[in-house]
Parts: sequence; C-alpha cells; structure tokens
Amino acid sequence: MNMREKINRIVQKIENARITVSEHHIVKFIAVSKYSTTSDIRDVFNIGHRAFGENKVQDYIKKRDELDDIPIEWHFIGNLQKNKINKIIENKPFLLHSLDSLELAEALNSRLEANGIFLNALIQVNSSKEDSKSGFMSEETNEMYMAIKEKCPNIKLKGLMSIGALSDDEKKIKESFEITKRLFDDLKCENATICSMGMSRDYELAIKCGSNLLRIGSEIFS
Repeated sequence: MNMREKINRIVQKIENARITVSEHHIVKFIAVSKYSTTSDIRDVFNIGHRAFGENKVQDYIKKRDELDDIPIEWHFIGNLQKNKINKIIENKPFLLHSLDSLELAEALNSRLEANGIFLNALIQVNSSKEDSKSGFMSEETNEMYMAIKEKCPNIKLKGLMSIGALSDDEKKIKESFEITKRLFDDLKCENATICSMGMSRDYELAIKCGSNLLRIGSEIFS
C-alpha cells in the first residue's frame, strides 16, 4: 500500500466513525512523524496533509529546519523537560500537547513572558491512572486547568489530551476516553475546543467517544 492509499484509508475510517457521532462532528488528525524521514513527511505533505507531530525536541527542530521550505503545522506531542523549554520557544510549535504539571507550566510561562510571546497548549490527563504515563489525575485536572489559566497568561490553553488505556480490553480503553471527554465537556465554558484522544491502535473508538484531534503515526509511516 502506497502513502496515498494509506492516507485515503485513514480518512475513510475517520469519516465512518465521525458520522456515528454526528454529521457536524469535525475531526482532525496529526501525522506523527517520529519514526519517519523528511522524505516521508514531504510525501504526505504533497498528498495534501499539513499537520505533523514530533515527540522529541531534537527531532522536532531537525525536521522543522530541514522542511522549512514548506508550510507545515507542527505539533509537539512529547513530554517537555524544563531544560528544553528555550528550544521549544525558539522553534514555537502550533500546539504543545503535553503540559503535565503546574511546575512545568509556570516555568514555561516565565520564559514565554520574558520573550513576549504566547503558546497554545493542551493539558495532559492520565485518565487511565497508569504509572507509566504522565499527566494530571482526572480528579485534579479541571482545578489545575483553571490554575494554569490564571497563573500562566502566556500559555493559551485550548483543551485536553490523553492516551487511551494500555490494554487489550476495549471496555477499559473506552472508559479512559469517556473520562477525558467528560472533563473536556466541563471545560467548554472556559473556551476549551480540543479533545485530543486516539492513536493508530484506537482512534476509531476515540472518535466515537468524542475526540476531535487524533495522533496517527504507525498506520501512516510503518
């Protein structure tokens, strides 16, 4: 299967899942390019896709620089270490997906203020309560969302991100998505617009649970 056929298949699967929610439910996907080459990214871009995501700062910067001639919408989806904040600010992504602590938010905001710039971001939720995952516990998410919004004015919060439960039990995965979606719904009054859930293994289920932003990598680039 060539790259165009892969993208077309993904788009059709998204469409089939989307209409089970609502004809008006809009879903976008990010091509997660962490295991791909810049040549692969160009191929996907030339098909018509524009949003790409990286999870390591050094890879993000390298690929962004090598592809500077084309207008890619870059997303940073990995965990951000405080010692890499300056690099992220210098190479400002369209959206940071993984704000996972108040301490990180305050450090990031301080550097953003010093540079006089703003950054769009999502709060990461550990809705499955797994030790291997970063993010806020569901019980504290909305309180922390409001705290970051109040204390960190240069971070423009746009919603929530979570990773589905690492399980073969679809019921557990669905429950973790539903928890994030309920939290997101509570934050709509705070202008939250993005509910980012779903990767290659579970994005159709994530859409049916209300996701409107997907992160798809292996189904495209493997």
